[in-house]
Amino acid sequence: MRTIKHTVDIGAPAEVVWRVLTHFPAYPKWNPFIREIHGKLEAGARLWVRLRLSKERVMRFRPRITKVIPAAELHWRGSWLLPALFAGEHSFIIVPNGVSSVRFIQREQFRGLLAPLILPFIAKKTEEGFERMNRALKKIAEEKR
Repeated sequence: MRTIKHTVDIGAPAEVVWRVLTHFPAYPKWNPFIREIHGKLEAGARLWVRLRLSKERVMRFRPRITKVIPAAELHWRGSWLLPALFAGEHSFIIVPNGVSSVRFIQREQFRGLLAPLILPFIAKKTEEGFERMNRALKKIAEEKR
């Protein structure tokens, strides 16, 4: 299993970060990585996600939400063809860091028979996307606190 992870400290309460993170209609305005999400924010729901790995590379997929803990965690799982071939578990984790700040962790765990073949093509751009998104989330959440 291969994991890509990026962490950022945000000077805003967990509830503010959660509101920004889960207000999917606003993503095109602030999120440079995940450009769109449509769907209900509840465990078991299927989402429609469009992300931008680079100016030339856009990906669309339909993951299923596996966990929602308000102001703390959001997880979804998606696969390509069959989960045994290529699958990813995406996590957004908000960890309180003092009274009015948090550590935000964005992580993807990849698995499957094709993961070693596919990851060299997407790992660097995915990690850069996490970093861009986390910086943008920090900026907007700190403005809203």
